[in-house]
Amino acid sequence: MDALSANEAKTQFGDMLLKAQRAPIQINKNGKPVAVVISMDEYESIEALKLRFLQSRAVQAQMDIKAGNIVDGDSFFGTLETDQYD
Repeated sequence: MDALSANEAKTQFGDMLLKAQRAPIQINKNGKPVAVVISMDEYESIEALKLRFLQSRAVQAQMDIKAGNIVDGDSFFGTLETDQYD
């Protein structure tokens, strides 16, 4: 992934937008990564993946309820939090 300083991103904004259509661009401030610029297509793909994940979790929850496999809320939300990093 290409990386630019925040100042470079500002001064080369148009070029950065063109490059982001091909690959993500990391933006660094004071030498630390603070943002990533991605194409709209890539953003929409990420959002679609998130939606499919949530839909699959909802379907699984409905099946679990019907089967009597019920857990308390803390346990359920704890599972959601760990799933996002798997």
